[in-house]
Amino acid sequence: MTSIALDIAQKKLPDLIEDVLLGGHVLITRDKTPVAEIIPVFGLKPAPVFGSAKGMIAMAEDFDSPLADFDEYSK
Repeated sequence: MTSIALDIAQKKLPDLIEDVLLGGHVLITRDKTPVAEIIPVFGLKPAPVFGSAKGMIAMAEDFDSPLADFDEYSK
């Protein structure tokens, strides 16, 4: 968690929000006393990037073949 004085936070708000969007938390202080906290809003999810898992998933050639463990049940 980042702690920052109010007067500095006012000047760096866009940077602080960017840090929060990356998963951080910001504690804003006035006279070294915590007065506010900037945290990410729950429920916001990044948009999926279609094709981002391309080449990461492989399926076995015999994927849909019957399993040997079930041979006795198929007779």
